[in-house]
Amino acid sequence: MAQLLPSALVEAIDELGRLPGVGARTAERYASFLLRTDAHVSEKLASAILKLHSGVKSCPITFALIDADEDVSTLYSDPDRNKKLIAVVEEPLDIISLERTGQFNGTYHVLGGAISPIDGIGPEQLHIPELLKRLVDDEVEEVIIATNASVEGESTALYLQRHILDAGIDLKLTRLARGIPVGVDLEYADQITLTHALEGRRLL
Repeated sequence: MAQLLPSALVEAIDELGRLPGVGARTAERYASFLLRTDAHVSEKLASAILKLHSGVKSCPITFALIDADEDVSTLYSDPDRNKKLIAVVEEPLDIISLERTGQFNGTYHVLGGAISPIDGIGPEQLHIPELLKRLVDDEVEEVIIATNASVEGESTALYLQRHILDAGIDLKLTRLARGIPVGVDLEYADQITLTHALEGRRLL
């Protein structure tokens, strides 16, 4: 059978289709767009992708993503950031969401995931020992557990809570408040969201 598309285009579609959330049709549209657009667009994209591994590394203290030529995250080294306040998140990109609020001036600690036995991720795969060390070294006064509102996120939060308490470190341990998102009717809210909304209710 004759090949319907040039092999270079087929290869591009196949590789784009490996990206999370990109189906076959979307991969075809992306590849078609790149083919129709000026070649420098594809070259810039290819260059940016090639620089990913050599230009990015993890901060040895916070495990946030930093430039390869940096020693530590600027969100940690900045003297205006409160090192006695740590927000614990699952992934590096979670930091962006908290920073966009403009309401947090502490530092971060990236776990590198959440406890998920079904995916083969246990506590030993996460940056928990490094967190416990930071709590002592930086004389941390409050830890905000900002893991996701999922079964895995909740399990990870409980695990962290237990280990921090077992370590006998005297600090304030808090969790991000959960509630019903604006514009969502109760009938469409999931059980976890409703449970947290009830637990976090406040006086009017």
